[in-house]
Amino acid sequence: MTTTAPVASPVDFATYGDYTIKAATRPDGSFERPLYRFRDRVTADGSGGYRAEPGRYHLYVSLACPWAHRSVIVRALLGLEDVVSMSVVDPVRDGRGWAFREGPGHGPDELNGFTLLREAYEATEPGYDGHVSVPVLWDRRTRRIVSNNFPDISLDLGQAFARWARPGIDLYPEDLRGDIDVLNERVYADVNNGVYKCGFAESQEAYDAAVTTLFAALDELEERLGGGRYLFGDRLTEADVRLWVTLARFDAVYVTHFKANLRRLSDYPNLWRYARDLYANPAFGGTTNFAHIKRHYYGTHPKINPLRIVPAGPVIDWSL
Repeated sequence: MTTTAPVASPVDFATYGDYTIKAATRPDGSFERPLYRFRDRVTADGSGGYRAEPGRYHLYVSLACPWAHRSVIVRALLGLEDVVSMSVVDPVRDGRGWAFREGPGHGPDELNGFTLLREAYEATEPGYDGHVSVPVLWDRRTRRIVSNNFPDISLDLGQAFARWARPGIDLYPEDLRGDIDVLNERVYADVNNGVYKCGFAESQEAYDAAVTTLFAALDELEERLGGGRYLFGDRLTEADVRLWVTLARFDAVYVTHFKANLRRLSDYPNLWRYARDLYANPAFGGTTNFAHIKRHYYGTHPKINPLRIVPAGPVIDWSL
């Protein structure tokens, strides 16, 4: 495709250094994720501040990032590709943060012509000095960020845009919402963010606590999945989307790069069956880019992998 949209200059660590996540490390060396500043909501009736409308909203995502991948999966599951447009950033970022460049699976920002995602943040809040994260939900009408709070974005895609979505899919059914919320909180704290607590721990004690908690949670999920296809029996929900993005990256990245290596995902019969079952769904497997995932993690965490060498493996058969 021929484009006239500008792109960022190539990644240049020598000039721009590494991107520093503006997060706090606790005195005990444990990792604490930064807060997400933009938290407006899109609703069907506009009561959350923004009304769901086809063609109004745009997603900025990285296919490497599990938080952003959730939104990509929900968009695909619900068939919203023509309702909510999307741009994909380069998986490798230097000190300038996420950027738009031509490459396999990513490209320019055709909507606004931003070369750096930071420009979207600065357009929303001049002088913005916080963490520049993905996903970002952008409003064409007001030309500002609606939200960068990843838990809200996938929920809003699933609920507010139901009128235009593929019929028969409800990822957040009313009768299960309380149970989904409870499980999501546990999975986020101990699994989704738990792998980061292992990888970014700055003391042996913090790492030991994080890895123990992570695998205790995985052991419980393994047992839970012995009784059904999905986390809630035969019903695919938001909870499955949230867990799966971590499982998809587990053996490829987290086992080695984040030292989450007590067991591999493939060592868990139920979790591995469940993960491959979801991967067979095009909304999950078709949106998963292992090249982006590995290039991002191994290439942009110099404290963990200072030489930025991206490993060739592992070779994993995701077929059922």
